[in-house]
Amino acid sequence: MLPLGGCLLSGDKPDPALDIPQAYDGGPKNPALAEAAVPTLDWWRGFHSKELTEVIEEARAANLDIAAAVARIVQADAQSRIAGAPLLPGVNLNGGATRSRASQATGGLGGPSAGSFAGSSSERDSLSASLTASYEIDFWGKNRSALRAAEETAVASRYDREVVGLTTVVATANAYFQVLAAQDLLRSTRENEKSATRVLNLIQQRLNAGTASALETAQQESLVNTQRALIPPLEQILTQNRNALALLMARSPESVRVRGGSLRSIAYPRVTPGLPSELLAQRPDIREAEANLAAANANVENARAQMLPSITLTGEGGYQSAVLRTLLRPESAFYTLTAGLTQPIFDGLKLQGNLDLQKGKQDELLQNYRKAVISAFSDVETALDGIRQTALRERLQGDVVTSSQRAFDISEQRLNQGTIDLVTVLQTQQALYTAQLARVQARLAHVQAIVSLYQALGGGWLPKPLETTDAR
Repeated sequence: MLPLGGCLLSGDKPDPALDIPQAYDGGPKNPALAEAAVPTLDWWRGFHSKELTEVIEEARAANLDIAAAVARIVQADAQSRIAGAPLLPGVNLNGGATRSRASQATGGLGGPSAGSFAGSSSERDSLSASLTASYEIDFWGKNRSALRAAEETAVASRYDREVVGLTTVVATANAYFQVLAAQDLLRSTRENEKSATRVLNLIQQRLNAGTASALETAQQESLVNTQRALIPPLEQILTQNRNALALLMARSPESVRVRGGSLRSIAYPRVTPGLPSELLAQRPDIREAEANLAAANANVENARAQMLPSITLTGEGGYQSAVLRTLLRPESAFYTLTAGLTQPIFDGLKLQGNLDLQKGKQDELLQNYRKAVISAFSDVETALDGIRQTALRERLQGDVVTSSQRAFDISEQRLNQGTIDLVTVLQTQQALYTAQLARVQARLAHVQAIVSLYQALGGGWLPKPLETTDAR
């Protein structure tokens, strides 16, 4: 049974009907180890990169998407206060002063009369001060349901901020690793260009000596130019990811300096997924979907209560007088008490339509909740398999680079000795360059798979709604 779904299963609230697996395929089988596998709040420190930690922490503090999410929390809190207002009486202070004068050209129903001009005053004063209070008895829970819906929406906004925060951290980490990968590829490409140029010089020497052909020289020149042509796109990728980091940190690109380095300096933290049931509490998107579903349940209750009678109490009391000095005397006091009951009879099916609308939204959010849970399990399984496969790919690609480097060294040595076909040298060069680039890409895929697992586990946040003041 869902540990977080108890509030969703009471009364006529929908049942998510989810089947929670006992363990992940790639996770620990020992329950004790699984329960201790919750990601740390600062999981990015496990990569042992000081600059990565600095970049992520600055992004968490200054990111504009996070700031917008915090503003949405403020709005949701204000909306919940607005929704809670009908649960309290409304009290208004009223005051008024009126001075009026009747027309002296008319008098009574019979038209103008001489006596009216002489026997009556044409000016009157009226002063009043009163308090008016009204209160709707929430007998059917209509207003309480509206408040509960607004409060759940406010809770969902806090989880939304955590979703945005986690997404920002993951995007920052991936952009930083892309910078490192681009730097590794640039270094490798420039080294390959140098080695290809070195071989080209040897071939040109042999061409001058008459032991090599112009075709062989052109083929090697093509390989050198190919390596040179790879450099501008890699520099463009490097610039793009540095600019992406600047945007994540809410800074202009020219003010951001990323030293970078190499993916080889990045440590690979060991990540274990824990128990599937814990994922429901760890993932902020699941908690957000649950809060939205709870808000929809309250909206259905509110729509149903709107179809029942509304009971309102209204009272007014104060003082009224024609002269200011007698305004607050006991004989100037007045009061009015009113009780009213309103029962909708015919409204063109507006209330029924609203109830059907809220039920439809409730069902939609129920499916979104179920999808969020199932997607979370799928994300973890995919990330676990991704770590296994990319680790194997990186190891095998490292073996390819080692053997390709050895083959190229031997071929270059024999080229100096003049005992090898230039076609073989060309083939070993191309194989080595391809293997080196593939190894960098495999290493990048490995670290990104680790980041994906942290994201799938909802790592980096406290599984508790934050207050607005602590939201950032």
